[in-house]
Amino acid sequence: MQAAQRHLDLVFQALSDSTRRSMLREVSRGERTISQLAEPYGLTLQAISKHVKVLESASLIRRRKSGSFQMITLNPEALKNAEQWLAFYEKFWTSRMGNLKNLLEKEEDET
Repeated sequence: MQAAQRHLDLVFQALSDSTRRSMLREVSRGERTISQLAEPYGLTLQAISKHVKVLESASLIRRRKSGSFQMITLNPEALKNAEQWLAFYEKFWTSRMGNLKNLLEKEEDET
């Protein structure tokens, strides 16, 4: 499997979980510690660490040590491949939405 395809698989796998999506949104607001990420979920630090590892394996976040703390930051560049993949399909969604809009307008005019 090509490296870019493997990375895209890892990104979508990481984003498939609502907790990880929420964590990613949280770190998009600024650097967080593992404890800060765990706080809103009521999960153990071990469970949060597993989620962090999945996000990290997809390169969606970066982890660095600051004293005894693990600091987590967003790596937005990792989403570029996913964005490009989705952009290809956007033209199909846009076309379908345009067709639906025309159909609804036509039905409204007939009533």
